[in-house]
Amino acid sequence: MATTIEDVLAFSSGAQLDAAAWANGRYRPTPTIIEAASALYGNHSVAELSRNDAGEKNLAQTSVAIAQLIQDSKQRKQKAICFVTGVPGAGKTLVGLDIATKHMDAESDLHSVYLSGNGPLVAILREALVRDEVARKKAVGQKLRKGEARKAVEAFIQNVHHFRDAYLSDERPPVDHVVIFDEAQRAWTLEQTTQFMARKKGYPDFNRSEPDFLISCLDRHPDWAVVVCLVGGGQEINTGEAGIGEWLKAIHEHYPDWAVHISPHLQDSEYGANEALTQLKSRDNVHHNDDLHLSVSMRSFRAEHVSTFVKHLLDRRTDLAQAMFQDVQARYPIVVTRDLDKAKRWLPDKARGSERFGMVVSSQAVRLRPHAIDVRSPMDPIHWFLDDRDDVRSSFYLEDVATEFHVQGLELDWACVVWDADLRFGEVDWEYRSFVGNKWQKIHLAHRQMYLKNAYRVLLTRARQGMVIVIPPGDPEDPTRDPAFYDPIFGYLTSLGIQVI
Repeated sequence: MATTIEDVLAFSSGAQLDAAAWANGRYRPTPTIIEAASALYGNHSVAELSRNDAGEKNLAQTSVAIAQLIQDSKQRKQKAICFVTGVPGAGKTLVGLDIATKHMDAESDLHSVYLSGNGPLVAILREALVRDEVARKKAVGQKLRKGEARKAVEAFIQNVHHFRDAYLSDERPPVDHVVIFDEAQRAWTLEQTTQFMARKKGYPDFNRSEPDFLISCLDRHPDWAVVVCLVGGGQEINTGEAGIGEWLKAIHEHYPDWAVHISPHLQDSEYGANEALTQLKSRDNVHHNDDLHLSVSMRSFRAEHVSTFVKHLLDRRTDLAQAMFQDVQARYPIVVTRDLDKAKRWLPDKARGSERFGMVVSSQAVRLRPHAIDVRSPMDPIHWFLDDRDDVRSSFYLEDVATEFHVQGLELDWACVVWDADLRFGEVDWEYRSFVGNKWQKIHLAHRQMYLKNAYRVLLTRARQGMVIVIPPGDPEDPTRDPAFYDPIFGYLTSLGIQVI
């Protein structure tokens, strides 16, 4: 053995390893969002979870910057809002959870709450934390009922709509001085909020957007408050989602005394905030901070460029997508097939140990039913994301599918993305379709086209380690599944260099 090792070392090249440092190193796999949330709730530091790529911003640095902003606001008795941006999978949710876990003491005036309008994310994180806390107590010989654990978790992670409704009837300042809004770009527009309040809540004269009302709740504090907005670019996927511009507009029009702390990347095109940012330029209490941007993906740890590749793919920047794919493919397998059964065999062959895989589709992909994929069939995201291989409701069984609404903010290790005829490859641009009655209809409204394109952006950036894309062959006997709908999509993906299996 020693001779063999010496022979190999004789022709190997590269930097000399420090044997002692290597031996003393720690095993630090990149955690999933669920694993990381459980670790934070168990009093671990975000620094233990973040990657430490040389020269790149990491979670700990951003978390420290926000903590300092909170302390400064308290000392100066000032109100502030900050916007944290990041590439898909960079850990914006973890930053929010880190701030919230550091201030879980209800008696402290630094008490924080983590809010999200993403129902599946809230439900899954809550259940994961409850299960983990019960198991942690059991491991040290203590008995904890799930109901008791759930009470604490529900106070820590809340649905933003429940928070909003609570302070509609209660005009006092919130218990919390610090509120973290995850996926802030998905808050509702003025029109959506007004209609909802009149129709569902009995407030016919309500005339505020959701961002405006949520800020107003914190503005009730007589001394200080901090709003932390975690922002994803190109992530609006549902009717009435305002984008981050609505938050900036509300601050500009109604809260002149609030300090504004902005990631410089908020100016990037995918955030759609440039017009609102221009309005804020006249204010002297606007501050730009590079530490409020997360530039390293924790999700796609094998390839930093996956989200950029997907952006070029969806923007139909063929040359850029081809070049980026060359950087991606060596460490992040992406393959394409016309055969769903081949894809279903590819996933378990790739996954190792506890690595999770599953099938994801667009919520508009209604003509996949001949392949036993029914997006309208109810599925339970808690079982899908958290249960083991022996549970038919889990993602591992590849029977239930998740849509963009189930998986946004979450992740799989390996994903199968099945592409339907709702997003087609046209000669000049994508063609956007919705299935109504018994046929496909064109989507003409620009914002609905954006939602559909963003849905595929979400689906194509869910996998941490690799994905297979399935383009069905279609059926010439079925006018709703004409092969002409699917063949150009397949041709486009293969032209980018994606291997066919």
